[in-house]
Amino acid sequence: MRIKSVLARPLAALVVMRINKWKKNPLAAQGKVFDKLISKAKDTAFGRDHVFSGINSYEDFKKNVPVRDYEGLKPYIERVVKGEADVLWPGKPKYLAKTSGTTSGTKYIPISNDSMPEHVRGAQNAMFCYIHETGKADFLDGKIIFLQGSPVMEHKNGIAFGRLSGIVANHVPSYLQRNRLPSFATNSIEDWEEKVEAIVDETINEDMRLISGIPPWVQMYFDRLSAHSDGKKIKDIFRNFSLFVHGGVNFEPYRARLEESIGKSIDSIETYPSSEGFIAFQDSQTERGLLLILNSGIFYEFIPSEEYFNENPTRLALKDVEMDRNYALILNTNAGLWGYSIGDTIKFVSKDPYRIIVTGRIKHYISAFGEHVIGEEVESAILSVAKKENLEITEFTVAPQVTPADGSLPYHEWYVEFARPPADLRAFSSKVDKSLQALNSYYLDLVEGKVLQPLIMHSLKKDAFRNYMKAQGKLGGQNKVPRLSNDRLIADELNKLASRKE
Repeated sequence: MRIKSVLARPLAALVVMRINKWKKNPLAAQGKVFDKLISKAKDTAFGRDHVFSGINSYEDFKKNVPVRDYEGLKPYIERVVKGEADVLWPGKPKYLAKTSGTTSGTKYIPISNDSMPEHVRGAQNAMFCYIHETGKADFLDGKIIFLQGSPVMEHKNGIAFGRLSGIVANHVPSYLQRNRLPSFATNSIEDWEEKVEAIVDETINEDMRLISGIPPWVQMYFDRLSAHSDGKKIKDIFRNFSLFVHGGVNFEPYRARLEESIGKSIDSIETYPSSEGFIAFQDSQTERGLLLILNSGIFYEFIPSEEYFNENPTRLALKDVEMDRNYALILNTNAGLWGYSIGDTIKFVSKDPYRIIVTGRIKHYISAFGEHVIGEEVESAILSVAKKENLEITEFTVAPQVTPADGSLPYHEWYVEFARPPADLRAFSSKVDKSLQALNSYYLDLVEGKVLQPLIMHSLKKDAFRNYMKAQGKLGGQNKVPRLSNDRLIADELNKLASRKE
């Protein structure tokens, strides 16, 4: 046993003790964050425009600060990008994280000197909670890999620009640096396929024990590893691989194939990082959901998802949330985001402590006929049937078909890439449709009322989604395929890749 794993256990106990202090006093923790945010930002341009000096309560805040998405906050962010100081937060941000937007092109999300440490601390705390609960720390004695974006930064107007995962790569704690792979040179490769090949070359003969990344891109890494080692399972390539850290997408659609590639079940930790802040992490291997981080410079608000597009939706603080209800997540951060709609929907599965699951994207839904089918429902519908039939699904997405060419009733059109396909696609799709009807009563009514016909599913060729993402310039990194959409932009491209239609 080496020194890192030995020292990690008492350190983990100390970290968990600190976490427990705010876990036991969640509303007080959020109150402190709120007061500090308002006080520190009152002299910024945004603070003056929204009279922060007159805000003494959350009710005052709601009156002064509207909910905005990126487009709504963009005039302020554009001033920040040009190098103006004291706009959204005191001074200039340390970084501007570049993300892809559907309506805004490239989005620039500020990360300040105050918020940057919280991105790192969130990931560390997830790891320490795991060590404290399980007693397992031997993974620290081997090699660790983070599949992430390039750490190379652009600099303009006194601010560094880069992808979030690349930014975080520059802040990996010193005690992990010796363990960490890939090398800086390999991590800086922009082309994702070339980068994965280089990572395979650097890691295939190493003692890899912890692997971290977004599941579909980790799967790509595993596929390449297996191809370079005569089809071996990952457990036979990395005999001490014991911990998988993931985030960014729901793990369940990828679990079966990843575990088959690995050749055994291993422990995993789910995290909820975003450019806007590190929001939550899995603090227990036995409890459902992710612990909402309440003391890290983010004051949270919640809008019932069914009200989100109303003119005056209900805005709730933590004390007023309900269990098992979908909320749009709103952030106010120590990087200067105010009333900011991150675009995600969440659901509370515990209030003691406050734990959440991510249920989808507020704009990723199908409601072409008033059914309002959400990501959580389509994932549950297909995965429950696939599990019963021992099928493996690589990736999928769903879109409405409003005007079928043959003049038949409209329907939901599913595009699925199977790792292990069904013998009868039509029978499988019928079961998925019945599962979705059971989950969404509006959809059930529309099918039974002959407004919609049952879903139609296409089986796509191997690597169809990977090829689609590559064609869009979104292969690798933090990019992921939307599970569903209310238009046909993705569907029309994927339609060209369908191998059959039943």
